[in-house]
Amino acid sequence: MLVTALYEATDPELCAVDPEPLAVAKEERPQEPGRVGLVLVSHSREVATATAALAKALVGTGDPAPVAPAGGLPDGKIGTSAELVRKAVRAADQGAGVVVVCDMGSAVLTVRELLPELGGTRIADTPFVEGAVAAAVTASAGGDLAAVLAAAEDARTYRKLSG
Repeated sequence: MLVTALYEATDPELCAVDPEPLAVAKEERPQEPGRVGLVLVSHSREVATATAALAKALVGTGDPAPVAPAGGLPDGKIGTSAELVRKAVRAADQGAGVVVVCDMGSAVLTVRELLPELGGTRIADTPFVEGAVAAAVTASAGGDLAAVLAAAEDARTYRKLSG
């Protein structure tokens, strides 16, 4: 059967199909959600941007899950901006949820305050860089919201020295 299926799939005459019904059928199907997105909230635009770049680079594939930085204030100064967090969540959201990794203090407080309005968004209790990388790798591999959140939070237990 497998050989027959492969043969039929590679023979253009056997595969000749009217494209119109396929287009209609595709439009009628509900849109599948994409991958879980990741938002990195730091007091520094440079730290958020660099950590996002590092996390994407360490994924190891040419197709990382969406990772959006939300660092600093809109004018580039140090701080945390609810406006930038909202924009980053919208940019990272593909319909499967968003995990937010924060650096500290007001970044955490800002995201906690925004959670009720950011449906499908969860905050990870994790170190910033390690959690961002773990979450990006898991989301890029197709992990669901719970798996991405768990991977990010598991980064809290990474030991640099044994014993």
